[in-house]
Amino acid sequence: MSSDSPVPVSRTTVAVPRTAVPLGIADPVEQARAELKAALAAIEEKANVPRRMGEATDRGIVKARAFARKSPVAATAAVLTGAAAVGLLVWAAVRAYAR
Repeated sequence: MSSDSPVPVSRTTVAVPRTAVPLGIADPVEQARAELKAALAAIEEKANVPRRMGEATDRGIVKARAFARKSPVAATAAVLTGAAAVGLLVWAAVRAYAR
C-alpha cells in the first residue's frame, strides 16, 4: 500500500549553536563573517575557564544531590570519610611543621 500524499515536514526552526555556521549563506563575505563569528564563539567557550569551572561545579552538585537522594547512607559515609581524610592531612601537615 503506497500513498501519493507527501510526507509531512516539520516547520519548526532548529536553533543553531553559537559555534556553528548557518547553512544557506550564498554571499562569500557573509559566509566568511559567519565563520569568523563561529570561530570566535568557539574560542571564547574554550578559553573561558571560570565559566567552564562553574558549569562543571553545577554538574557535580546535581550528581551529588542525586546520589544523596538515592543512597543517603552511602552519601553520609562519603562525607565522613572525606572529612576524616582532610583532618588527617591537616594533622600530618601541622605535625610535620612543628618538628
